[in-house]
Amino acid sequence: MKKLISAIALCSMALVSKAQLNKADDIKKALATTNKDTVAWVYGGFITIGMNEGFLHNWAAGGELASFSANGIFSGHLDHLSHREIWSNNLDISYGLNYNYSTSFIPRKTDDRIDFTSKYGKRIDTNGNFFASALFNFKSQITDGYDYTLPDWPHHPPSSKFMSPGYFTLAAGVEYRQGSDVSLFVSPIAARLTVADKYFTSLTPQGAFGIDYGKTQKYEFGAYVSGRYSTKLSKSVRYKTRLDLYSNYLAKDTKDSLGNVVKRDNPGNVAILFDNLFDIKLGKYVNLAVGATLIYDNNLPYNKYDATGTLKKDPGVDMGWVQLKQIFTFGIEYKF
Repeated sequence: MKKLISAIALCSMALVSKAQLNKADDIKKALATTNKDTVAWVYGGFITIGMNEGFLHNWAAGGELASFSANGIFSGHLDHLSHREIWSNNLDISYGLNYNYSTSFIPRKTDDRIDFTSKYGKRIDTNGNFFASALFNFKSQITDGYDYTLPDWPHHPPSSKFMSPGYFTLAAGVEYRQGSDVSLFVSPIAARLTVADKYFTSLTPQGAFGIDYGKTQKYEFGAYVSGRYSTKLSKSVRYKTRLDLYSNYLAKDTKDSLGNVVKRDNPGNVAILFDNLFDIKLGKYVNLAVGATLIYDNNLPYNKYDATGTLKKDPGVDMGWVQLKQIFTFGIEYKF
């Protein structure tokens, strides 16, 4: 009899646990598209790791004798809802390396990005989707960057590193949001700080990363708009996009150490970040990620010539100051 009672109790506990889990899943799905009056933590995202390897010996068609490349993507969000208040956090990290026999397997970066956004908002009306919000954003990279167009690039100093540059944005405004999938934040008062090591800003009379010669930081004050959208196009395909716009009220012509105008700027020269990612599920733990990021920033001009004065062998030379990054990752994915 005791065994029977114990068995019934265990079954009951299992059913209750399953019901609670299903309930939690249902709440999580509902909160992705709605702003319910509740107290809860909501999280989600994915980690993707992709690798490619090749080896050739006496291969008639020729090619790289041995190569290996690896790249990873992390994209996640953590939100806390407490009745009329929402605290949302988004973190995107990507990194990639390529190794080739012809370059003595010295790694070359193919991707490197850190992008973190934290927002706190309080619902303006009882049942609406508008929030009075404050936003903090941080952008930088993980490891040193080099100009690989130089024949002996390993013997040259890096062209960038962690926190050189580093970007900080602090803004206050109004946000329209529908759960975790739709967000549009508009701020007429946004401060942006760019920092970098004095070494990089002292290399040329123009400075670096928009920072004047010999300085370590640049302060901007202006208007900021940030929109995010995520949706499932099908059962196995999810699309995420983001558009950031920033106008600097203080923008003006930049002069070098000799007083010559080296860059013209004004508040209408809007900085743009346009991010797109397709996450395609091919199996339980296998996926394909295809993405493209476009950036335009007047603080980051494009020079057609390398450090030696030679025209760069860049297939995108005609794109000018536009920055473009494209990724194609096939590998293992874990969703949470």
